[in-house]
Amino acid sequence: MLLLISNDSQAQCCSGGAGSPIAGGYSQGVLAGRQVEINTNFRFVNTDQFYTGDKKDTTRYFDSFRSAYQYFRLAYGVTEKLTMSIETGNYFYKEETGLNNDPARTYSSSGFSDLLLFPRYEVYRKTKNERITELSLGLGVKIPIGSYNDSTGNVEPFSGSTYYVTNPQAVQLTTGANDVIFYLFYLKTLGKKDFKVFANTFYILKGWNPLGEKMGDYASVSLFVSRSFVKNLGTTLQIRGEWMNEMSVNKDILTYAYPNYDPFATGYKKVFVIPQVSYSVGKFTFFALADLPVYQYVTKTQVATELQITAGASFRFLVPEQPKPLSL
Repeated sequence: MLLLISNDSQAQCCSGGAGSPIAGGYSQGVLAGRQVEINTNFRFVNTDQFYTGDKKDTTRYFDSFRSAYQYFRLAYGVTEKLTMSIETGNYFYKEETGLNNDPARTYSSSGFSDLLLFPRYEVYRKTKNERITELSLGLGVKIPIGSYNDSTGNVEPFSGSTYYVTNPQAVQLTTGANDVIFYLFYLKTLGKKDFKVFANTFYILKGWNPLGEKMGDYASVSLFVSRSFVKNLGTTLQIRGEWMNEMSVNKDILTYAYPNYDPFATGYKKVFVIPQVSYSVGKFTFFALADLPVYQYVTKTQVATELQITAGASFRFLVPEQPKPLSL
């Protein structure tokens, strides 16, 4: 989820969170043929810290940013090797609280954000003595369905007239651009099936929106180690590195109508350690995880990643095979 924070005439555009629309520590290959997965997770984000470079900065452009996001995924195993998923998310709220709790500079929004169409294909799989090696590739597209140019009306105290200020990108429901998502997944089980090492990588090629803005491309690499210690209870430790490039703005906008944010105060490099616990009951799996930043480097002064918590559930089942019609 891309957070690009601005502060009126003091023009700072600050990047926080993640540049990926995928939520919930997503990492899997393909489903079995005719298998259906229904997945939802809730992510809470809250921060009031700012960084310059890799150091905390006492400079503040607003009091805090917070969001509550519900993510949905419906996936189906078209064949043993091909899985197709449709994914979307809804913000219960995205809110930037103005400096010193100033209501005139407090912005918020709610609603659906993006629609993702995300096929994945298994290109290699080998099973030997209960040990599994798997490699899958994915190529998806993100389609914006929420608002990207909402504004907030404020009443001028002397004339009583209402003037509108475009909301910061942080509280827009989407960037307003079509993005292309490249995905790679690798799995290796060591010994028994209850001990797994797997990895994934994302590269998201960001598109231009109708406002002449292009958010920075995003890349991430994650390594996971998973172990089941008791029946139905699993633990996973993830290490994820993220990179996001600076955003680009149409030259005409910079020349004739400079935006109310600093497009050069975007882009970052971050490293997270992410513990996760999961519990399975029948066809249901419940999970929770926390993104703990251990390194952050940002260009110019930006809001930092602080608290990110995700909890959710997954339900999987097989669609019965249709019986073949009897021949006469």
